Amino acid sequence: MQGSALLYALVAAGVTMSVPGGDRVNAASHPLRLNRQEPAPAQASLETIEIEPQASGRPFPHFWERMFGSGRAILTLRESYRRDLRSVKAATGFEYVRFHAIFHDEIGVYDETADHRPAYNFSYVDQIYDGLLEDQVRPFVELSFMPRKLASEQALHAFWYKPSVSPPKDFGRWGELITHFAQHLVDRYGIDEVSQWYFEVWNEPNIDFWAGEPKQTTYFQLYDTAAKALKAVSPRLRVGGPATAQAAWVDRFIQHTVDEHVPVDFVSTHVYGNDESKNVFGLDQTVSRLEMVGLAVHHVYNEVKSSARPDLPVIWSEFNASYKTEPNVTDAPFMGPWLADTIRRCDGLAEMVSYWTLSDVFEEQGVVERPFYGGYGLIAEGGVPKPAFNAFKLLHRLGDRRVDVDSAAALVTRRNDGSLAIALWNLVLPEESGSPKEITIALKGIEDRPASVWRVDSVHGSPLSAYDAMGRPPYPTRDQFSRLRQAAELPPPEMKSLTRGRITIRVPPHGLVLLEIP
Repeated sequence: MQGSALLYALVAAGVTMSVPGGDRVNAASHPLRLNRQEPAPAQASLETIEIEPQASGRPFPHFWERMFGSGRAILTLRESYRRDLRSVKAATGFEYVRFHAIFHDEIGVYDETADHRPAYNFSYVDQIYDGLLEDQVRPFVELSFMPRKLASEQALHAFWYKPSVSPPKDFGRWGELITHFAQHLVDRYGIDEVSQWYFEVWNEPNIDFWAGEPKQTTYFQLYDTAAKALKAVSPRLRVGGPATAQAAWVDRFIQHTVDEHVPVDFVSTHVYGNDESKNVFGLDQTVSRLEMVGLAVHHVYNEVKSSARPDLPVIWSEFNASYKTEPNVTDAPFMGPWLADTIRRCDGLAEMVSYWTLSDVFEEQGVVERPFYGGYGLIAEGGVPKPAFNAFKLLHRLGDRRVDVDSAAALVTRRNDGSLAIALWNLVLPEESGSPKEITIALKGIEDRPASVWRVDSVHGSPLSAYDAMGRPPYPTRDQFSRLRQAAELPPPEMKSLTRGRITIRVPPHGLVLLEIP
């Protein structure tokens, strides 16, 4: 990516960068200097946010809670998976779930007879999708991975369940697999239902999930074959890609579909907070975990708007603060303010952003050995909600219209009934201790009024202290799991009052607050 393109994303996101003399300014002021410093020390602990209560605001769809990722397809048949899915559904009302490996051999979709003819079996597919639909969640179907008898080579990914990342030995047979699969779904569920699903071709073909060479050319062939097969079953089926890691290939993918007249209904890609700038933007510079997702989302939004298909929906089918197992990140209260700030940065720039993942019923690194190992899930082993789960639960309470305010630590929203729901946070890096913030909300033209204050932080909605007090057992007993679930429960809100339209809230480092004002 060219420096000017990254600069455009930096300017759009309001990122500051270093200039000669050590001052920090907006990127637009000094467009030639792209070596930015590490984030500045925590802001002053006092902040006042003035709000015009009668402002109509602008639409604020809950794009962050429409879809979640999860462990691979076969895991959806477990009761522990379904229990966690129901919990997240109850907390967020999410619509779609995405997972890998619907074509893995353990699902049994594809086989070949003794005379090498294809044989299909959709028994587990039906059980998987029936279960999701019974829980009122639709599949966002990732078409992966390659059945081994259809693979052109023995190319297995390092994941514990060893998916095949090989190209097909016969692209015609790959197309036939997609045709039979899609036709079966339409026959079983009806086109009015399946047309509301999404079909995404493969997963992260730009890295080690695709063994085709050259990667982009062979992936485009894989995509073209699948997309045409789906549309031949019904033009109402929605298909997209390139499902890349590190926000890659989106511009080239769109141009390919235009040049070759290949169907596409959406573009999808992935980014994580600890992705490296050189992989996402093509530049050797440090971008903080706090800013990476927002900058990548701006960048891809601009790519799409500058393309020959500027109206294509953008779906981030994976995002998180980390792609590694980092307990002080994904298990910790840090996720609350990180999520809120990421939503603030990405508002208006994507159709959906899908948090990876809803549950630690997940086996990419192998069978879970202990709770709170840094898994991606909102819910830990044993059905124990993490702070991130409770953060999503609070953020679900935000309204559907956003009122703009001059703050980088607040989302002010209005609900249909006219009440205000305001998210406030204190975001610092997970390795930093930070300092408390005191945020004063000032509502113009409002006198005394009650307010509810919900919190997620180290002592509200977090089971980690209780787990530490138990001695961090690798295999908690049923009683210990019960106590951990109790400790993780979101406590009821504090009841406070506005005086002459003002209220001051103290927010600890790594803390998230949801303030409700009727």
